[in-house]
Amino acid sequence: MMAAGERHGVAGVDRARLLDCLERLARIGADPAGGVTRLGLSAEEGRARAFLREICREAGLVTWTDAAANLFVTRPDRAAGHPVLLIGSHVDTVVQGGRLDGAYGVVAAIEVLRACTASELRLPYEPVVVAFSNEEGALVQYPFWGSRAMCGLLEGGTRARDRTGRSVRAYLAEGDGDPDRLAEAVWEPGSIAAFLELHIEQGPVLERRGVPIGVVAGIVGRTILEIEVLGQAQHAGTTPMQERRDALVAAAEVVLGVRRIAAGLDVCSTATVGYLEAAPNSTNTVPGTARLTAEVRDTDPLRLARGEAAVRAVCERAGRATGCRVVPRVAMRSRPVETDTAIQQVIAEAADELGLAHLAMPSGAGHDAQIVQAVAPVGMIFVPSTAGVSHAPAEDTPAEALAQGADVLLRTVLRLNHPPDRLSRVSGTEPALRR
Repeated sequence: MMAAGERHGVAGVDRARLLDCLERLARIGADPAGGVTRLGLSAEEGRARAFLREICREAGLVTWTDAAANLFVTRPDRAAGHPVLLIGSHVDTVVQGGRLDGAYGVVAAIEVLRACTASELRLPYEPVVVAFSNEEGALVQYPFWGSRAMCGLLEGGTRARDRTGRSVRAYLAEGDGDPDRLAEAVWEPGSIAAFLELHIEQGPVLERRGVPIGVVAGIVGRTILEIEVLGQAQHAGTTPMQERRDALVAAAEVVLGVRRIAAGLDVCSTATVGYLEAAPNSTNTVPGTARLTAEVRDTDPLRLARGEAAVRAVCERAGRATGCRVVPRVAMRSRPVETDTAIQQVIAEAADELGLAHLAMPSGAGHDAQIVQAVAPVGMIFVPSTAGVSHAPAEDTPAEALAQGADVLLRTVLRLNHPPDRLSRVSGTEPALRR
């Protein structure tokens, strides 16, 4: 089996260093209850960026953080004006998430950049690493914040808040960003030749089939609705059952109805209520209000739209049945996208060169790549997830699989650069390095 990068004189990814960096990064935000809680735009995400900046500084790499709190890493001797091949992912997590989701793609991208730097390889397309901020939207309720900011797609994101009402502006001002200079975070049209994102699968397909590499063909679209239920708080012992306007009962109707949208009616691929709170949350009081989220996903935009419409219909029925007012509001939409077919082919060739079997597959999870796809061609590489678990403390991938994925990423970067015009045929542009 050929070592990664051997054909082009690149020593390859340092596997021991890759695994050590992942382990050290996992300590930042390590949750006493299990897993990693490193929420986007929080102090913990800022500490993760600081750790990566130091790692890169020690390696002789150059870093900068933009106004949206995105971290970028380049080679010190990069040639001004060269087109950019962006590689990376994100470093934030959900509450009690895993150590690999997002972080693996960033650390592996840094190792690819280090390998290219150590070889003194001159590349027509300059590799630049990115760690996007707040991909998950677990604290400030606006997923893909960093990639949207870079692509000029924030739209209503500048008004985003956490569940206590604290604004994204406050988080940026307190951390690594600058809410008054967000326009400067937008890359000019054509500035990115392509984007590559390496990620754990977050599902069971690759492991079950014994395939080490997934070549992502498409990324699921997602719509998130925030639902407010307005009932009436009353005494639990003195209010007759038939006279109640119980907000939690209405919310329960919504929860079950949302599940039926996908599990029973097959309107869309998945439909989930992942967040629910009721007030006053007292044992002897009929709940007067409730708040919950409903999320629908599908790779087909028509089915995704039907899923959203079905959620609205569920809310209407729950309101009529309980006498409550049930108000859904769209918090975020991301459209389903296809990855670039030419880049898919290059990823497959890279895996073949390393003797690794590969499988073309969709992604049921959302990724920054689907946002960047609006401004540049994208490709994604998957490695297996142990037992298909993700967004949970048990999230894991074998060390060998992590190393193999990083090797495929390196080979893909090199293949997109040789012959020199290969990536221009993919992107159809000749963009220049922004900084």
